[in-house]
This record gives sequence, structure tokens and C-alpha cells, in this order.
Amino acid sequence: MGVPFLNLNRQYDQLKEKIESKVTEVLRSGAYIGGGYVTTFEAEMQTWLGVKHVISCANGTDALMLALRACGVEHGDEVITTPFTFFATAEAIAAIGAVPVFVDVRESDMNIDPSKIEAAITTKTKVILPVHIFGWPCDMDEINAIAKKHDLKVVEDAAQAIGSEYNGKKIGASDNIVTFSFYPTKNLGAFGDAGMMTTDDDDFAVTLRALREHGMAKNGAKAREVLYGVSDEFAMDAATDALYNPYKYFNYIVAYNSRLDAIQAAILSIKLGKLDEYNEKRKQIAEAYDEGLKNIICLPVPATNGISCYHQYAVRTDKKEELGEFLNGQGVGSGAFYPVPLHLQKAFDNLGYKEGDLPVSEMLCKQTVCLPIFPELTTEEVETVIVAIKDFVGVQ
Repeated sequence: MGVPFLNLNRQYDQLKEKIESKVTEVLRSGAYIGGGYVTTFEAEMQTWLGVKHVISCANGTDALMLALRACGVEHGDEVITTPFTFFATAEAIAAIGAVPVFVDVRESDMNIDPSKIEAAITTKTKVILPVHIFGWPCDMDEINAIAKKHDLKVVEDAAQAIGSEYNGKKIGASDNIVTFSFYPTKNLGAFGDAGMMTTDDDDFAVTLRALREHGMAKNGAKAREVLYGVSDEFAMDAATDALYNPYKYFNYIVAYNSRLDAIQAAILSIKLGKLDEYNEKRKQIAEAYDEGLKNIICLPVPATNGISCYHQYAVRTDKKEELGEFLNGQGVGSGAFYPVPLHLQKAFDNLGYKEGDLPVSEMLCKQTVCLPIFPELTTEEVETVIVAIKDFVGVQ
């Protein structure tokens, strides 16, 4: 039996009647950018996460850039982050003219090692940017304490962590800015690009809303006041809801066009109602892998203060390439996340990192193989994956 690494069609087939009906409804509404479908999704997400502000945007990479801008990061500033993640994390830092400073990760949970952060802080450091990799929560108590001690801000990259929990609260319910991606392969996936930022902080929220939409009108005026201390009472008193509101054309900061479209918002609302069920199924699959592969191969180490949404299930082996090739030969899909740590990517040659600088991340990149884990995976397919791993290791 072949086992796909991911099959998006299965979920679509289960939801297609609701989705196709809702998409047709949106098309007939004539409201395609922003509007009621977007505000409804944001409100539903606020309730589900237990957070004060949800600000949707075009994609997860934009969410990171907007978050960093909202924290006042400017050209030449430094942002401390992990090298064991998808390129977008560091790309967003560099894209706004800042400098990514890479700190090694812990072997246990593959997340940034808080004990190594302080040594990387300089007078140019503005933000610490941890990534909840594969859905495993970072040690946010330690990271937040370090940030407070050094008067830094924190942006959490939760692109892979929708539904994960830390200290009894969902990732995203925070005074920090927390960013999410709804790329189709994520636990909550759109039918295209989509993203979101969350925070309990009012100033962050209004600034993010301005940054996603050209820095204009009332939000733009308030964002300028928050970021630069320049107030504009005239604009602050102006209404901004009407389609042809003249204040729409008053722009206060140079920002972006990064709005969520109504079709994606409507689809995400439908799928959000199923997300708890989807994440529970991922947990069950992970537990089956835990049991079936115990003492067979190096397995993920559960977080002591958090719950993973199991975006990925990553095993480790010194024979990474061989395992991937073997599984492929058995018709089992797998993911080689990540083949190259970010500090060794060609795009960051100018930063001067070399092999050996961040040994744990480099080791993980050479060892980590992700197994199929999506809600529609069958019990038989999970067992097929387990048997294939055992065959590779030579255990019956």
C-alpha cells in the first residue's frame, strides 16, 4: 500500500459541498477584499484562540515582516532567531533591511535554546524571534524573561503551531505578536496563500492593521503615533469604514498591501470549525508512531510545558538520505525538513557563518526525517509507515 506524505484532496472531498457553496456565495456578494467574511473569520479566531486581537493578512511571510515593522525594527537592526526552520523566518528579517542573528537550538525539542540567547544580544538587537517548530512550543517563559531583562520585543513564529498550547493557553494568546501561516499544507490550510497575526497589545494591533493596508487613514495615523510619537487628531477622529471615505487617501507611514481576501477567509472559517478534530487526529497518529516505533528510531521528545499540534512528526537517524530513499521505494512519502540550516544558506553568505558554528542545528538537518501525519491518514497507512521503518532498521 502506498502512503502519501500529504493528500489535500481527501480533506477537500469531505468539505467540498460546504466550501463550494460558500465560495459561490462570496462571488455573488461582490465583496472580495476585506469585508464581512474577513471580519467574521477574525472574530471566530479571536474566540478560538482566546486572544484580544486577530489581524489577518496575505500570507505567513508578510505576517513576519509586518510584525517586525510593528516592533520598530529598522534597517541595520538585529533580530535573534533560529537556523532550524523554513527560510521565510530569516528572509522576513532580511527583507526589511535587518540582520538575522542565528542562535543554536536544543536537541530535545529542536527549538531555539534560551540559554544561548543572551550571548547573542548586542546594542543593535531589537527583537527575539523564536519559531515553534513542527508545532512544538518554545520555552516562552525563559525567552520572555530575557526579552524583558534587555528591553527587547518578541515575535513568535507560529506558522506550524496553530492549536499548540503553552502553559495551558493556545499559542497566539499573548502580549507578543504571534504570526501564523495558512498555506495549504498547514494544519489550518487555505486554498492559496493566507496569514494572520495575533496579540493582546492594543498598540501592536492598530499598527499591524495600518501596516497591512498602506499605512492609511485612522489606523495609519495611530500607527505613526505609536511608532514615531507624531499625533494627528484630525485623522484620529475620522471615520474610515465607507468604501469611498476620503480619509482612505491620507497615508501616514509607508506600509504594505497584505490583505486577506474574502474567499480564503470564508474557507478558513469552515475549516476552523473542524480544526480541533483535525488536531486530535494528528495527535492519535503521533501516539501510534510513538508506540509502534518506540526503541526503534529516535523519536520526538514531548514538551514538558506544552502540547504540540503535530504539524510534523520528525524522527532522527544518521542515515537520513538512505531512510528517505528506502521509504520512497516502499511507496511511503516523507519530508527531509530541513536539509540546510539557515546560517549556511547561500543567501546569507554575507553574514560570515561557517559549518560548525551551530552544531546542533547542523546535526538535526543531517538527521531529521518527517513521516506522514495528516488527519485523513488511515490506521492501515500508519501501520504501513511503522512496518516500513522497522524494515529499514531491521527490526520485526
